Amino acid sequence: MLGAILGDIVGSPYEFDHNNYKHKDFPLLSEKSHFTDDTVMTAAVAVGLIDGKGLPERTFCAVQHEMRFWGREYPHAGYGGMFRRWLHAENPKPYGSFGNGSAMRVSAAGWLFDTLDKTLEMAKVTAEVTHNHPEGIKGAQATAAVIFLARTGHSKPEIKQYVEQTFGYDLNRTCDEIRPTYHHVETCQETVPEAIIAFLESVSFEDALRNAVSLGGDSDTLACITGGIAEAFYGMPQELRDETLKRLPEDIRKGYELFRWNIGQR
Repeated sequence: MLGAILGDIVGSPYEFDHNNYKHKDFPLLSEKSHFTDDTVMTAAVAVGLIDGKGLPERTFCAVQHEMRFWGREYPHAGYGGMFRRWLHAENPKPYGSFGNGSAMRVSAAGWLFDTLDKTLEMAKVTAEVTHNHPEGIKGAQATAAVIFLARTGHSKPEIKQYVEQTFGYDLNRTCDEIRPTYHHVETCQETVPEAIIAFLESVSFEDALRNAVSLGGDSDTLACITGGIAEAFYGMPQELRDETLKRLPEDIRKGYELFRWNIGQR
C-alpha cells in the first residue's frame, strides 16, 4: 500500500500531457512531489476494508463511508467531476464509471486477505461503490490480484499469464512501444495494462516507478498502480518508506499504520 502512495507522489509533477516526461532520468522526489486523491482514496479504502471484516455488504458500506469522509477531509486533492458530485450527494449511488480510480485505490485488498478468491471478491466490492461498470470492476480486480500474486511468491511469467487469461489484457507490448503514442487517459482499460507492463519490465522497485512515469499519461495514477504491485514483488527500500511517511499528514499515516497492524495480525 505504501508503494502505491509513493507512486502517486512520484508521478504527481508529471501528470497530464503538458507535464509528461517520457524518460526515466527524472528526480524521483522534489519539492513539486505531493500526494493526490490517489493517496487519499487508497487510505480510505484500506480503512473501509478493515472495518468491513471481509463481509461484502458491510464492506461496501464501510468503504463508501470512509471514501466520503476522507474525500471531504481533503476536498482539493484532485478529484474528477463525477466523483466530486458523488462525494457530496445526499444519497450517493454508483455511477457506472470505468475510470482508473477503482484500480488506483485498491492496493490494500491485495494484502488483507488470505486467498485470491477473497481478494477478487473484496476488490470488486471496493470498485462497485462508484465504479460499477464491468471494466471498472475488472481494473480493480486485476490490480489487487497482481498484488496478491506478487506478495505470495509468484513469478512475473506466472503473473503475466494469469492476468492475460483471466482479464484479457494485452501485456505483450513493451514500454518502448507504448511510450511514443501514450497520452493522458483515465480509463481502467488504458491504464491498468500499462501499469502492469511497467512492473513486468522493471528490475527493482524504483525502476518500476520510473518505467510507469516515463510512459506519460495519467502519471500519478499509473505510478500508483505500478508502485502497489512493485512493493508486493520487490519490497520497498526503507529510505523510501521513511521519506513517503514524512510527506503524509498524520491522519493518513495513522490509516497506514492501522493497515500495517492488520496485515501483521494475519
